[in-house]
Amino acid sequence: MAFDPLSAAFELGKTAIEKIWPDPVKQAQEIRKLEELRQKGDLAKLNAHVQLMLGQIKINIEEAKHKSIFVAGWRPFIGWVGGFSLAWAGVVHPLLLWVWAFAGLEGTPPPPVETGVLGGIVTGMLGIGGMRSYDKKQRTQTDSIK
Repeated sequence: MAFDPLSAAFELGKTAIEKIWPDPVKQAQEIRKLEELRQKGDLAKLNAHVQLMLGQIKINIEEAKHKSIFVAGWRPFIGWVGGFSLAWAGVVHPLLLWVWAFAGLEGTPPPPVETGVLGGIVTGMLGIGGMRSYDKKQRTQTDSIK
């Protein structure tokens, strides 16, 4: 059983066609017409989704042009915080603990950074960068995409 309204309507229409027209040839013609309507509906949904994504791209471009660092700078900020946090957790903190133990310093060393949530954020940002690198390698002209 379909969970989206378009498929459910198609199945309901197909059942109605099979009950109304006993002739298999006529049924096939009517089901073909119904399938065409369904495809038009799928294309309409796809077009709406594409238009939504294009609208978000326009918003992203306008944000990047903004003069305020609080509007245009949030993406670089996340990148720098993520990079610093990973550097702290993976390089600086372990070296600091080693030096702390080697030097026999008093007190407690600085705490580690929780990297569970941080990994998802940085990985997501790196994935976006990876897609752009793939585009460059394939020589995809992305500045003409509208």
